[in-house]
Amino acid sequence: MTYSADPLDDPLNDPKFYRDVTTKRFMAWIVDTLLVLVLAVIIVPLTAFTGLFFFPVLYATIDFAYRTITIANRSSTLGMRLAAIELRDASGARLDLGQALIHTTGYYVSWAIFPLQLLSVIFMCASTRGQSLTDIVMGTAAMNRRTLR
Repeated sequence: MTYSADPLDDPLNDPKFYRDVTTKRFMAWIVDTLLVLVLAVIIVPLTAFTGLFFFPVLYATIDFAYRTITIANRSSTLGMRLAAIELRDASGARLDLGQALIHTTGYYVSWAIFPLQLLSVIFMCASTRGQSLTDIVMGTAAMNRRTLR
């Protein structure tokens, strides 16, 4: 694989990397949410069904771990891989464990504070790179997976 001089490939010069990213992120989010829900439901019987009493906490814990680990592994969750998108940092590199942890934490902070989540969705829909609030703060961007040139 070869990369251009600008690691995040300016969307004004090469918009193909950001085409439909917002829609793909939403589709990936649905897939990831369903996948984590299935994992949480499978784990509940293993807790002798006591997991039902704290299901939202169980779900959030699994989801946080899932997002952090999968993003650290290949810079994308399984849903993002299915949608053919990945996260890249400002230098164009895949996210490492620390960046994945910060990105996931930012995602959860946005969900915890509704105005931040609303602002994040507005940014994803309005920005040329489809960046969320967390992406803007971290200097990351979700982009279509690069192909061999």
